[in-house]
Amino acid sequence: MPSVETTKKIKRMVAGSVLKSVHAWLSAFGINALRFVFAFRGLPLFVKEYWILKQQNKRKGSPFRIRLTMPCLDDRYASSGTAQGHYYHQDLLVARRIFRSNPRRHVDVASRVDGFVAHVASFRTIEVFDIRPLGSADPSIIFRQVDLTSPETGFQDYCDSLSCLHALEHFGLGRYGDPIDLHGHEKGFDNLLKILRPGGTLYLSVPIGSERIDFNAHRVLAIQTILSMAHGKARLIGFSYVDDAGDLHEEVPLTSEAVSSNCGCEYGCGIFEFSKTSSTKGRRVKRMSGISATKKKNAARSRHRRY
Repeated sequence: MPSVETTKKIKRMVAGSVLKSVHAWLSAFGINALRFVFAFRGLPLFVKEYWILKQQNKRKGSPFRIRLTMPCLDDRYASSGTAQGHYYHQDLLVARRIFRSNPRRHVDVASRVDGFVAHVASFRTIEVFDIRPLGSADPSIIFRQVDLTSPETGFQDYCDSLSCLHALEHFGLGRYGDPIDLHGHEKGFDNLLKILRPGGTLYLSVPIGSERIDFNAHRVLAIQTILSMAHGKARLIGFSYVDDAGDLHEEVPLTSEAVSSNCGCEYGCGIFEFSKTSSTKGRRVKRMSGISATKKKNAARSRHRRY
């Protein structure tokens, strides 16, 4: 029998999970339960401060027209910003790596335009591929509407640097209008490598933890799944991750224990850096071409000696 403390812990986890699910469903219909609670909390102060401002305005001869058209009831309880979490850390980390490496051509696939893409566009041109249209863009952003789950993208060996941050986990779940495909993430990964030239660098981030699909939001993938998808196609050259608390762990060795435990994450963010390897088939063709060329050369020499 589990102890009383263990039972309480399980109940808290279940309750937290249920509340998160309820909040997610309400948010899907535009109802933010947390904001609703904070709005009520801020309402008395809102009324009080509106009355104070109105009296001040009246004493000065009413120079301003004061309207009640845009109430902000919960901002006083929020922080000044977020300097942690998946997007904050991955966007800065990968943007810095691209700045240092200064690739000839960098392409991004479906990462946040108002986050990572904007970071990179501040210091270089970046090409963006996404299944969704982009309404407007900066001159430093070259946009192409592309479905990366399609077997033919038309961009073979296109760039020497490629990023796909917090996007691959959505492929094949229909959330962004793409067709339903259980293996959409695998097809997407293979197409990412097709776009990349041999020796090029892929920056990839996905949620890591116990493997599951939270339909239709995202997949959470095990570290081993990503390594298996890359096996024989790309070499891991770096790994960092953001833990469940939102803190970054940079350049972490992927030991067998780290891989099996997903670095202790239930919903973390794995940031993988891969270098694309030359395909075995390509090497064989090249080697055979070399052999054929050598044979022709030797045959020509033989004929020359004969005559």
